[in-house]
Amino acid sequence: MKLYYSPGACSLSPHIVLEETGLAYEAILAPTKTKVLPDGSDYRKVNPLGYVPYLVLDDGTGFSEGPAIVQYIADQAPGKKLAPANGTVARYQLQSLLNFIGTEIHKGFGPLFNPAMPEEAKQLSKTKLIERLQYVDGLLAGKQYLMGDDFSVADAYLFTVTNWAKPMNIDLSELKNLVAYRERVAARPAVQAAMKAEGLL
Repeated sequence: MKLYYSPGACSLSPHIVLEETGLAYEAILAPTKTKVLPDGSDYRKVNPLGYVPYLVLDDGTGFSEGPAIVQYIADQAPGKKLAPANGTVARYQLQSLLNFIGTEIHKGFGPLFNPAMPEEAKQLSKTKLIERLQYVDGLLAGKQYLMGDDFSVADAYLFTVTNWAKPMNIDLSELKNLVAYRERVAARPAVQAAMKAEGLL
């Protein structure tokens, strides 16, 4: 498998999941600004959308969208329990979490990264983001991870997107459950390995 990534972007999530599984993979730097791969070729020839993550399987099949990619990876190593079995209620709960993180938190950060976005619009986005993160803080009450005692692909995704809070000047200190959770996730060897590989540590 090949994972196309950009340091600290949402592609960190599948990068963490690959490390958690122990599956063989190659991580390829795909800068989202230049779209030029290390070999000098145009990344858009691999992924016409030009963004990350993008996963290419050994047979050449490729697909985008982090929530789908992390579930695929998890299903290749079921013994690691990174995603509940397909068809179970728990699997749909996982998908619900992945959708929530993707649409309510990940996308909520989008306007903050856009230099052309008016300050007023950014402030509205921050207010909405904080509301969503307060909800997540409540979800984590009395839990090790989002799904309970087991780390799942949803945790890799939530950790990745909440990494953007500090550079975007969003204070998480009042969200005690979320802060403690982020420390637990950050301490995992697979998370450390993925972040080190991306030059984030």
